[in-house]
Amino acid sequence: MLAANLSVDESSLTGESVPVEKRADAVTVADGPIGDRIGMVFMNTTVSRGRAEVVVTSTGMTTEMGKVAELLVSAKPSKTPLERQLDALSKTLAIIAGVAATVVFIVQLLVGESFTTAILGAVALAVAAIPEGLPAVVTVTLAIGISKMAKQNAIVKRLHSVETLGSTSVICSDKTGTLTLNQMTAHEAIRGGQVWLVSGGGYGTAGSITSAGGHVVGGDVASAALLPAVLCSDAVLVTDVEDGPAIIGDPTEAALVVLAAKAGLDAVVERALRPRLGEVPFDSATKYMATFHRIDPDDPQSDVLLCVKGAPDVVLGLSSTFAGQDGIELLLSESERGFRRAENDRLASQGMRVLAVATRRLSAAEVIDTEGVVVHPDAWVSELRLELLVGIVDPARTEARDAIALCHRAGIDVKMITGDHAVTAGAIAAQLGIEGEVVTGDDLDAMSDEELSARISNIAVCARVSPEHKVRVVEALRSNGEIVAMTGDGVNDAAALRRADIGVAMGITGTEVTKEAGDMVLADDNFATIVDAVRGGRAVYDNILKFVRFQVATAIGAISTILGASLLGQHVPFTPLQVLWVNLIADGPTAISLGVDAPAPGLMHRNPAPSDSPILNRKRMTQVVLQGLVTASGVLAVYMYAIQNYQPGLTDGQGPIVAMTMAFTAFVFAQLVNVFNARSETATVFSKYTFSNWKLWASVVFVFTMQVLLTVVEPLRKLFETEPLSISQWGICLIPPAALLMAVELWKFIVRHRAERADSSSDDE
Repeated sequence: MLAANLSVDESSLTGESVPVEKRADAVTVADGPIGDRIGMVFMNTTVSRGRAEVVVTSTGMTTEMGKVAELLVSAKPSKTPLERQLDALSKTLAIIAGVAATVVFIVQLLVGESFTTAILGAVALAVAAIPEGLPAVVTVTLAIGISKMAKQNAIVKRLHSVETLGSTSVICSDKTGTLTLNQMTAHEAIRGGQVWLVSGGGYGTAGSITSAGGHVVGGDVASAALLPAVLCSDAVLVTDVEDGPAIIGDPTEAALVVLAAKAGLDAVVERALRPRLGEVPFDSATKYMATFHRIDPDDPQSDVLLCVKGAPDVVLGLSSTFAGQDGIELLLSESERGFRRAENDRLASQGMRVLAVATRRLSAAEVIDTEGVVVHPDAWVSELRLELLVGIVDPARTEARDAIALCHRAGIDVKMITGDHAVTAGAIAAQLGIEGEVVTGDDLDAMSDEELSARISNIAVCARVSPEHKVRVVEALRSNGEIVAMTGDGVNDAAALRRADIGVAMGITGTEVTKEAGDMVLADDNFATIVDAVRGGRAVYDNILKFVRFQVATAIGAISTILGASLLGQHVPFTPLQVLWVNLIADGPTAISLGVDAPAPGLMHRNPAPSDSPILNRKRMTQVVLQGLVTASGVLAVYMYAIQNYQPGLTDGQGPIVAMTMAFTAFVFAQLVNVFNARSETATVFSKYTFSNWKLWASVVFVFTMQVLLTVVEPLRKLFETEPLSISQWGICLIPPAALLMAVELWKFIVRHRAERADSSSDDE
């Protein structure tokens, strides 16, 4: 109902840290963006200055904060892509195991085996089909991934969020503080008819002021122009802090103070030399601030310098002259006004906040009364001399620009979701390389869910959005099959973080509610850290995929071997304990070594896997089946050869022990070859990459040694029902792994050759 100089910090709702000026104007647009409702104040926001009398229109869950809480409660987490893929794979393997075990049981009975032997054969096949080590290896791999990410400032709270990061196809990022520094910085200035360019970003004073031609602006010229900006500001730059320079006060004023520091001015010293004699505080109606100072601080009778800063259109209207490049006062003609209006529009179109700085020299006798007080200070704010225009922006992070380019190469789309104005957001997005349509919260309200889903892939920036808008954007992307990572720091972001596949909370500026809702916390609030985490997630997913390829190839090989022996009318070549040994001991160390494998080359130069695709697509499954069948064929050949040459017939219901030992050993050795095959779908094992994982080689040596001990050490022989083998028999056991290696190398060669032909064809087109 009444507002006097009221400003409110609405960052908890909009995410923007700059206070919003409030006026007691009638609300003409119902349910507009929160940031545009200048006649409303909201629960849990903070009054920065001023006072007001208000009428309460909503309480509790009907407030904007209540709506956020309701969205947060309704947001339910879902299974990750890997969990869905592994569930589907497990069901498939269970069906195959059930059918194959039944067939083995029936065939064993038909060929005259006892009921017990038939049951043991079926159990052996069932054990072979179940990847017992899968949960342990996946858990260990994810845990190692979490540990590595924590060292890169990405703290992952939920284990399976690691692999979700690797599948991420869209990153929806906040602007302020994540893609930008969240440190307002003077980027350009207009002095006379000259454009000054300012280097350096953030609150650091390193940088220079140069003309458009590249010439450094002299310290005396720059300091004379910027002294009024320092005197007419209250912000203080603090440099002696551990985490780098910081500011106390208004961020926009801080940009002026840092700019002056680059010209050699110390704000604290200058203000102490020229204390204020009077002041006109900033008011949302007048849109300027004015202060009064002695021109000569050592002469109590010297003239008074009036310093003014404010909105360019207002200050231009109050000015009659301007300072030329050399400081000479010139008449502010209509053409000169037009030039400055055009420069103001140019800077604003680039997303900058523009301030005008002006001065006026006044006689002390006219301005100051006998008590040393400025008489009617606001009456003197006219006939000003325009000193300069300053374009201020929250600069984009350099590392964010590089990280976004890397995302695009990796097939990851980046969208900016912000409460800031569309022009500012669009300008920053263009600087960062985020290309596409810019829409506002009002535009989103005008779209149905179906229309939003159809258009969302072309939308790059969503500006002036509410918490509900963020949730709608996430849901639209997910409905299109995207794996969405969403960043946020305020309570207003919590619901969208919960609804996204991977919620990323800010560790420095984030609220406790946001950190609780997120799956990952960025310790440095840096977008580049998200991309590093995605790279780590892809490496983890790749390693899990390596293990799955390895484990499924083992299962297919074991099932085919047992089923093939039964169909040939022979005793099952493996005992259940031997199969368990293969799955847990022989495959365990090598599988865990795959889990800590180094990332494959080109990890961030390929598109993420579609969320609805199986973990073993047709191409991968074909290769895995090939490996399993080649393994089974080789092991069965060894088994049948051994039965015919080393131990014909069965004795007392026992299997052909030597033949079973040879089949068992040949199968384990084949898996030692398979583990190297599983590291890459296309790369040959005859490369330097094969020798990059010493842990894998150590595990291979360990398994090989243990397999030899099973056939030599008496207690182990009795437990696992094995027999010692001769040198020639050991040599025969090496034939299946050698055949497997040649078969897979031939397959990979064909795949690489086809890929090269496809690439050359596309280049020709």
